[in-house]
Amino acid sequence: MAFSVVRFNLVDPDATPETLSARYRAALDMASYADTHAVDTLQTEEHHGATNNWLPSPLAFAGAIFGATKRIAVTVSAVIGPLYDPLRLAEEIAVLDLLSAGRLVTVAGIGYRPAEYEQLGVEWGRRGKLQDELLETILQAWTGEPFEFRGRTVQVTPRPFTQPHPLLLVGGSSKAAARRAARLGLPFFPSAHLPDLEAYYNEQLAAHGTEGFCMMPTAEVPLLHIAEDPDSAWAAYGKHFLHEARTYASWQNKDIHSAVKSSATTVEELRDEGVYRILTPDACVALGLDNYVLHPLAGGMPLDEGWRSLRLFCDNVLPRLE
Repeated sequence: MAFSVVRFNLVDPDATPETLSARYRAALDMASYADTHAVDTLQTEEHHGATNNWLPSPLAFAGAIFGATKRIAVTVSAVIGPLYDPLRLAEEIAVLDLLSAGRLVTVAGIGYRPAEYEQLGVEWGRRGKLQDELLETILQAWTGEPFEFRGRTVQVTPRPFTQPHPLLLVGGSSKAAARRAARLGLPFFPSAHLPDLEAYYNEQLAAHGTEGFCMMPTAEVPLLHIAEDPDSAWAAYGKHFLHEARTYASWQNKDIHSAVKSSATTVEELRDEGVYRILTPDACVALGLDNYVLHPLAGGMPLDEGWRSLRLFCDNVLPRLE
């Protein structure tokens, strides 16, 4: 059975507080709809200081989703680990794990935008060491037992619902990230289809005598929008996908590997690339993918169009996937 994802980052470059509030509330309603229509997980993410209002607080958003749903998982991909206090992050995830009875999946990455570190007063050059400390601390904290942290004895309560601990993956596209995950016996979440890095991670598991697994994107994971008339939808809404693609491109460099990487400068180029695709329900089913990622509110997409896409996906695509 294909795995289905509905993604939200709540971007809206033209938002007012009122319209952004409406977008957030619509996303919760969409989450509830997806929950009752067999979608496997909702995916969200974190960026700070973005002029287009990119979601900066994925854990708060995840908590709201859990209050609006009963079954569906939420994958936070990713929290930018070094920007958090380790004890507070352990507490936040534990509470969400309890609220959701184990439906939270957290990917911890180190990010790729120095501006975010500067905004939050965290030294960019220490990000690797901070990530090591964060992950080690969280794993200790979730035992519920006292331990030493920065020269003092601390104890984090309550313990999470999921035992031995909530699902925590290490994200990244570097060998350092793969080594970090293997050393701690944590699963690895590469940011793109990187088979050589997966092999390196498995080598490191063997070297450290730990166990884990790699949750790697497949070679083809397009971001989808469903419409009865794709040509008309591209003409009317392609600018929203292009906005997101250009934002990503402005943040990335040659050393960053991403499953969502575009060099398009026009809607026509973006359509030809295939990173973002607007498809009819029949064409979507015919893709035959292992993973289907719907992005109904991409780049400030109008709410009514986002709803049309979600309903077509849930009603006309998901029931036909094998």
